Amino acid sequence: MTQSTSAQTGVTTAGPAATLLYDDWYPALRTGRLKRNKLARAMLLDIPLVLGRRSDGRVFAMRDSCPHRGIPLSYGWFDGEHLTCRYHGWEFEPCSGQCALIPSLTGADRLDATRIYATAFPCEERDGHAWVFISGPGSGKRSPGAQPRRKVPELAKFGPRYRTAHLSANLPCNVDHGIIGLMDPAHGPFVHQAWWWRSRSSIREKTKRFEPIPEGFRMSAHAPSANSAPYKLLGVYGQPVETTIDFVLPNRRTETIRCGDKWFSSLTTITPVTSATCRIDVIAAWNVFYWVPLVTPIAKFFGAKFVRQDQVTMIQQAEGLRHNPSLMLIDDADKPAKWYFALKQARLDAAATGAPAGHPVDGPVELHWRS
Repeated sequence: MTQSTSAQTGVTTAGPAATLLYDDWYPALRTGRLKRNKLARAMLLDIPLVLGRRSDGRVFAMRDSCPHRGIPLSYGWFDGEHLTCRYHGWEFEPCSGQCALIPSLTGADRLDATRIYATAFPCEERDGHAWVFISGPGSGKRSPGAQPRRKVPELAKFGPRYRTAHLSANLPCNVDHGIIGLMDPAHGPFVHQAWWWRSRSSIREKTKRFEPIPEGFRMSAHAPSANSAPYKLLGVYGQPVETTIDFVLPNRRTETIRCGDKWFSSLTTITPVTSATCRIDVIAAWNVFYWVPLVTPIAKFFGAKFVRQDQVTMIQQAEGLRHNPSLMLIDDADKPAKWYFALKQARLDAAATGAPAGHPVDGPVELHWRS
């Protein structure tokens, strides 16, 4: 059992840990934190990381531990080229992890410092985040320069002119509860009650069509909910509005809204910080209302309120989860959650056996619920 304390409420919560999915990309932090010759810390999948940006602009991520005596490398110095451990002065090239210098060696020593490597992870910058590829325990040391077979996630954009926003919040629950909360279609009128979103009285029956996609599923293109005020605003363009929502392992929900040549795109991830806590990150881009003054701060204001409502709910849920209650999933509103757990288990099984991963959705299907 692990415990965590919410900085927003001071509530200490605890709950069961989740099985983590490795060999994939996760957003570690906003790249705005990576200042010249400075180091930043992050935690991903229970792994402490130190991140930075080299003089040539390339971002890097290393395990925050010197392979010599284990002191965090983040306490050391970074000159834009090499990261130096503050304990014994060992120097490392941060993208490869290769040791470049051990000051204590003398001419009588035969040790070749360049054959020593600190743990470095593939790290790429996309959409204002440093994405880190976390290999699974026991998967073997990755050869320097070897590239992961999975592509770095990137937010879809449909034109050269657009505005962007980022939102983030810590959740005191494991990644499974964060993800099934992310894809839950029935909580909107209750968690997100607001004049600018929905009210409880707006609940109505809905039917959505889903289809399988590689390692995930898609809510097929459809007219967005008529009882959500932000979608209604798009009616000013006088064209049909369609939205498509995808979920793809390990943790990504993408939504694309199109209205003629106007569009809104978002990528939301639930990232496991530890096996018992996670973080929600939202990246959005749009060209709707592009010329409206202050549209970006207005979008961020309401977006932050929306994410905060989810965060408060997860904090409250975590109070109950720490007692390990019996839980249930129902049809059809909880079918996406069931698919997620099945997809996750299929990937774990495939990693263990080497067999191709199965898929819980064998074809298009309609789901019905009220929200």
